[in-house]
Amino acid sequence: MKSYWDFRRLIMKKKHFIHIIIFMMIGFITFTFSIPMQAENKNTTESRTKETMQKIKPEKETYVIASDSAFAPFEFQNTEGKYEGIDVDLMKAISKMQGFNLRMDYRGFSAALQALESGQADGMIAGMTISDERKKNYDFSDPYFESGIQIAVKKGNHAIKSYKDLKGKTVGAKVGTESADFLNDHENQYGYTIKYFDSADQLYDGLKIGAIDAMMDDYPVIGYAIKSGQNLETPIAKESGGKYAFAVKKGQNGELLQMFNEGLKELKRTGEYNKILHQYISTDSNAAQKSKDESTLIGLLQNNYQALLKGLWKTILLTLISFALALIVGIIFGLFSVAPIRALRTIASIYVDIIRGIPMMVLAFFIFFGLPGLIGFTIPDFVAGIITLTLNASAYIAEIVRGGIKAVPIGQMEASRSLGLSYNRTMQKIILPQAIKIMLPSFVNQFVISLKDTTIISAIGVVELLQTGKIIVARTTQSTYVYLIIAIMYLILITALTKLAKVLEKKVK
Repeated sequence: MKSYWDFRRLIMKKKHFIHIIIFMMIGFITFTFSIPMQAENKNTTESRTKETMQKIKPEKETYVIASDSAFAPFEFQNTEGKYEGIDVDLMKAISKMQGFNLRMDYRGFSAALQALESGQADGMIAGMTISDERKKNYDFSDPYFESGIQIAVKKGNHAIKSYKDLKGKTVGAKVGTESADFLNDHENQYGYTIKYFDSADQLYDGLKIGAIDAMMDDYPVIGYAIKSGQNLETPIAKESGGKYAFAVKKGQNGELLQMFNEGLKELKRTGEYNKILHQYISTDSNAAQKSKDESTLIGLLQNNYQALLKGLWKTILLTLISFALALIVGIIFGLFSVAPIRALRTIASIYVDIIRGIPMMVLAFFIFFGLPGLIGFTIPDFVAGIITLTLNASAYIAEIVRGGIKAVPIGQMEASRSLGLSYNRTMQKIILPQAIKIMLPSFVNQFVISLKDTTIISAIGVVELLQTGKIIVARTTQSTYVYLIIAIMYLILITALTKLAKVLEKKVK
């Protein structure tokens, strides 16, 4: 009996020992696997972020990104004169996220394309649609917006309800856009005529004043215009459009393209991307009521006088600097043209013929977009504008100088030389003092012409007075009032200059 209980106690001790061993093993296993599990939980967010957003090292200190200047809701100036929009906010968010410096260059769609092509910009974001043709010259990012294109007409125009109704009509589109390509492909099918515009504000103004019967543009842009108060209707369903993407020149700035793609993925993952879109594309009719009243002349002046004055100052600055330089260059070539040395006369003649024979806008495009490819560095738009205005005005000033000198009777030169005075002394003491009185009214006239010619410089992205007006029109759609204000500003300035010239002319006489 004793042996039975001894045996039972022995069995119980063994079971107790086994339980202890099992508990120890469980504890050891739990402890062993808990450390990596905790580490995994701790770093889950970080690892996922690394998977979704890879950090790429920028290869430049600052990247220049070209963009349109008036393409709401993607890029446009607000009432404070600052650029905003979907493209602007996306670019700023991605640059901050990826850690690279950014300089946006707003100059218009066509000018932005040329800036990218000429190397003056590292990338471009301007609602640019991916196409097979463009892929030959540019590398595109992942699409950041799926667009569509749509026909718009004036509100109340019930004559156009389908594409067939466009027969014999004029339809407008912006140069180089998907809308222009679509209209070109279907021109023969529907029998309309296409009229091309350089910028969105020109396109919408064309429809407003009746220069075109209908227009085609990206549907979010038309929707934004309608929301902003434009009297437009969209009688035809939108066409499924292409996809907008960020672009770099073929084979260049690959790291910039990668940074954009990684940043875009992260913005979509965090929901920030949708917030940006909803800020500018919305069906909320109350959104327009919250903006400042710019439907009247007084309202426009109150909200935009600072931007207009800034544009006016840049216009005056362009004119003063370029005309001062043009006087120097023009007088030199003008004196060459009447010099007794034939080689100097030939040089002056060639210079004047070349400069006057090239349209000013072509000259501006060559200096800003073409010349950097030859000299190897970028010319700022303001400097390129000054060079263009200087060259153009100097050629005409050279002719004014030549004409003024020729107007002085030749007998005075002959008499002076016969008295033993040198050619230079005769020009300095006898001919030029008389010629200046003859030339002065022409100089003032040329100054006024140079002032007006600054409007052409806006084509290369210089935001002078006219370009400032275009930017305001793109946001407010009040082209009549804006251009009336600009016309009055030019009128006051030119009238004041003309009066001043007459006073100077009297004093000189």
